[in-house]
Amino acid sequence: MNFTKYTKEFSYNLRLAYPIILGMLGHTLIGIVDNFMVGNLGSTELAAVSLGNSFIFIGLSLGIGFSTAITPLVSEADAEKDDNKIRTIFHHGLLLCTILGIVIFVLIVLSKPIMNLMDQPEAVVKLATPYIDWVAFSLIPVVIFQGYKQFADGLSQTKYSMYAIYLANVVHVFFNYVLIYGVWGFPKLGILGAALGTVISRIMMLVFMHFILRKNAAFKRYFKNFSFKEIKKSILKKIIDLGLPSAMQMLFEVTLFTAAIWLSGSLGKNSQAANQIALTMASTTFMFAMGFSVAAMIRVSNQKGLRDYKKLIVVARSIFLLTIMFETVFGLFFVISHNYLPHLFLNMNDSAQTLDNMEIIIIASKLLLVASVFQISDGIQVVVLGALRGLQDVKVPMYITFVAYWLLGFPVSFYLGRHTSLGATGIWIGLLAGLSSAALFLYIRFAGLTKKLALENNATI
Repeated sequence: MNFTKYTKEFSYNLRLAYPIILGMLGHTLIGIVDNFMVGNLGSTELAAVSLGNSFIFIGLSLGIGFSTAITPLVSEADAEKDDNKIRTIFHHGLLLCTILGIVIFVLIVLSKPIMNLMDQPEAVVKLATPYIDWVAFSLIPVVIFQGYKQFADGLSQTKYSMYAIYLANVVHVFFNYVLIYGVWGFPKLGILGAALGTVISRIMMLVFMHFILRKNAAFKRYFKNFSFKEIKKSILKKIIDLGLPSAMQMLFEVTLFTAAIWLSGSLGKNSQAANQIALTMASTTFMFAMGFSVAAMIRVSNQKGLRDYKKLIVVARSIFLLTIMFETVFGLFFVISHNYLPHLFLNMNDSAQTLDNMEIIIIASKLLLVASVFQISDGIQVVVLGALRGLQDVKVPMYITFVAYWLLGFPVSFYLGRHTSLGATGIWIGLLAGLSSAALFLYIRFAGLTKKLALENNATI
């Protein structure tokens, strides 16, 4: 195989992907800051944030997954030089994201009683309940923000959302600090302070994104002529037809990891806290793959609009290869540092928590070893999903992800976690099985689809 034709695409891929990666890391940083600051309050508080965020992640996955429909449609229209089509998709997508954000908020608040049926520690549930209310509200500005972000990404302008997210992080750190610990005259609110810090920062993120795009000469023309009279059912349907399966794809993966949180919680608060530590680290490295996934979606959509299927295959494979290289490095990092990383999330100076901390570190270090293995398969499955979304192929991948995660991965997690001595480690082996299955079958789907498109258009590869 001639790797040169793939490696020469690396430079452009990285330029396109790095703002997305940094933006994704910015989103993750909000959760990491919560974990660091709340972790100093105790393992019960850390477990409560973990349980609360398990509900939030489900809503967030639906919002982010649905909004990804905007990017390939805008990117394809951009390749076609059709400004009117871009404007139409943007306005319809933003309207749908606004409605969806409100619906997700209401559904999460109504779903809180589920915690009482999940065999979770009573003290953890009590702390998580008010936390969920406020962070669920923050999903309204987040999902609307995603509408702006995916629109800008579709035009290959990936840096503006990065700016907005890092502004949000500055605001978040400040309000978290003063509201969790009660300094400088602010009330001491504990984990509720972390929730309020998240709400304030995400509202600021949306406001900044709106104004930075609207005032930019490259985007200004797309903000004109918004009217509800211009809304067409056919365009709404087109976005929904792409967005709904994409949302379900992301939902199936996130709920698998959410199930891992719940299963870990049923084993005790220390298993749940260890799961949260390992999940935070794995999620951080996963953001690189997410960034490459969006880059794949943009570039594949562009080539689809240009009907250059030979170039499309080269571009996609180059991003797949780049992702494998990055995730391999992260896997090795986890192997080398798995005994040290858990210490960063715990208050090692509190003698009252010594026994809990020792158990959490032992469990988390084992989970990081499993995570080191599934880095590659997790990266492959998400970046191939991005390429398939670029082709606007979403329904078959939706079925593939459901089978991989819930008919293969979850049964393994449940059995090994609850019915063997492996405990939390067994839960994560199930995650590995689901992600590896998804990566394999999604790639087979992409390879078959692109080969067919290339043959139909007389393109050789």
